[in-house]
Amino acid sequence: MSYPVNKSDDQWRSELSDQEYRVLRQAGTERPFSSPYETDETVGVYRCRGCGSELFRSEHKFDAHCGWPAFYTPLAEDRVELIKDRSLGMVRIEVRCANCGSHLGHVFEGEGFGTPTDQRYCINGVSLKLEPTSGSAG
Repeated sequence: MSYPVNKSDDQWRSELSDQEYRVLRQAGTERPFSSPYETDETVGVYRCRGCGSELFRSEHKFDAHCGWPAFYTPLAEDRVELIKDRSLGMVRIEVRCANCGSHLGHVFEGEGFGTPTDQRYCINGVSLKLEPTSGSAG
């Protein structure tokens, strides 16, 4: 698949840390409870660590106690790409950045969280970069 941001594997490797590369470019998963973004209350925009595209906003984040940052909706539907993932012997929906194709995490539905969408975008914190809103504490 072709994306607006298209870099060679060597370019990605030179721009990302080993962990970032493993998660964003090889669809890995960071260790649960390792991201400070899971419980960070800073107001701002969460951008793709790979290309800087705006993906999520802090007001759509909630504490799902799942070990990773959780959002109930992306900034806009065209900011992410949803792909059926049949790895690990189950069907899940993978979430990728629509601008560069980087793996972000997975989205789950019907878990009973009291959110407007009943969805949990379970996103690897290493896939994100938080840009605080001007004047916010954090």
